[in-house]
Amino acid sequence: MTARLLDGKLVGQKIKSEAAEIAAHLAEKGFRPGLAAVLVGDDPASRTYVGSKVKTCAELGLHSEKIVLPQTTTTAELLAVVRDLNTRADIHGILVQMPLPKQIDAQTIIEAIDPAKDVDGFHPISAGKLMLKQDGFVPCTPAGIIEMLKFYDIPLRGCRAVVLGRSHIVGLPMSLLLLHRDVTLTVCHSRTANPAKIAHEADLVVAAIGKTAFVTGDFIRADATVIDVGINRVTTPAEVNEYFGDDTARHADIEKKGYTLIGDVHPRHALERAAYFTPVPGGVGPLTIAMLMRNTVRSAENFARKS
Repeated sequence: MTARLLDGKLVGQKIKSEAAEIAAHLAEKGFRPGLAAVLVGDDPASRTYVGSKVKTCAELGLHSEKIVLPQTTTTAELLAVVRDLNTRADIHGILVQMPLPKQIDAQTIIEAIDPAKDVDGFHPISAGKLMLKQDGFVPCTPAGIIEMLKFYDIPLRGCRAVVLGRSHIVGLPMSLLLLHRDVTLTVCHSRTANPAKIAHEADLVVAAIGKTAFVTGDFIRADATVIDVGINRVTTPAEVNEYFGDDTARHADIEKKGYTLIGDVHPRHALERAAYFTPVPGGVGPLTIAMLMRNTVRSAENFARKS
């Protein structure tokens, strides 16, 4: 059996197209959605992520501002920036790119963001609303996964799911979203004994633990749906052979870039056993930015109704 690949680019484009339509409708009324992306320091990955978000805003007709602060920025200095953005009528979404330098108290920054502009969905008020199944912003990656499962008509009600990981960014909100959809849920983490045995009984496995190819075939029941949230790198031809076989595109990545991307799931094993599988790249990744755009437009709609 070969798993059907779930195309995050296709689903993400649908979400972005819908966001662009709403943004255009708001712009006709003189109300252009605006996102501020704050980058502290010069981490290459963070710089790339922020650049992608700003570029996507431009493609969809949203206003965006990229605010770059030095590596030495203090908590107080970043707080001043956030508080200014909270007051601006042309900014409806505030994103502070994580991780922040060690000298900055990240939780203090998150809590300083106006919950009405918390398009990342990390504020305690957003988390509380999610827990209580109230209307609010949901972290973009788990929200995007739900949209993908809906797009491909993968049923959730009554199914058994295992979420591997309990982070505030993915694991915990993913678990709540599934529970709200009548899923029977188990959360596995670093202290879980024999997670493979537990996951093997699940209809749906969501892997978000940050360990290269940790989820092997013994985690995956035949016909299960496997969602791979991880983003890791492999750097040698031997690793490519182990995880991807004779995939020429992956070997070309190694020769050209020195690495190829892989998730938390062993791709060959998933393709052999699962019914549905999200590839890395091209699976969950494109959904995160798409949902950020949706949240920003939604925030702008909320502000427009109040104005």
